Amino acid sequence: MVEDRMIREIKAIAKQASKKAYCPYSKFPVGAAVLTKEGKVFSGCNVENASFGLTICAERNAIFGAIAQGHKDIIAVVIFTQTEKPAAPCGACRQVISEFNPRAEIYSFCISEDFLHYNLRDLLPNSFTSDFL
Repeated sequence: MVEDRMIREIKAIAKQASKKAYCPYSKFPVGAAVLTKEGKVFSGCNVENASFGLTICAERNAIFGAIAQGHKDIIAVVIFTQTEKPAAPCGACRQVISEFNPRAEIYSFCISEDFLHYNLRDLLPNSFTSDFL
C-alpha cells in the first residue's frame, strides 16, 4: 500500500492535470497521475475529439506517458474529477492498468472529501492478460 503522504502529493498532481483537460463535449474534466515502482509520477488529462472513439482518458494518457519514458511498473493510479462524487476508471482504463500491474492500487478523488480506494483486482477480476495469447 502506498503511504498517505505520497497519495496526497499525487492527488495534487492529478487535480492540476484535470485543469488541463480538453473536454468540450462531455464537460467532464479528469486528471490522473500514476506512480511507478521507481517512485516517478506521470500525469495526464482526458483529451476529447469530435470523433468520440478517438478520445483518450486521463488514466491512459498518464500511463502511456510513463511507458514512453521507459517506466512500465505502475503501482498506483490516482484519479481526480471535478465532481461531488469520485469516479472509478472506465473499463478500457482498467484493462490498460491491468497490462502493467493487475494489483495496482486505484485512488479516486473529487472536489468533496469523498474518495474511493480499490485494488485493481477488485475492479477487474479475471482480466484478459497475455496468458491467454
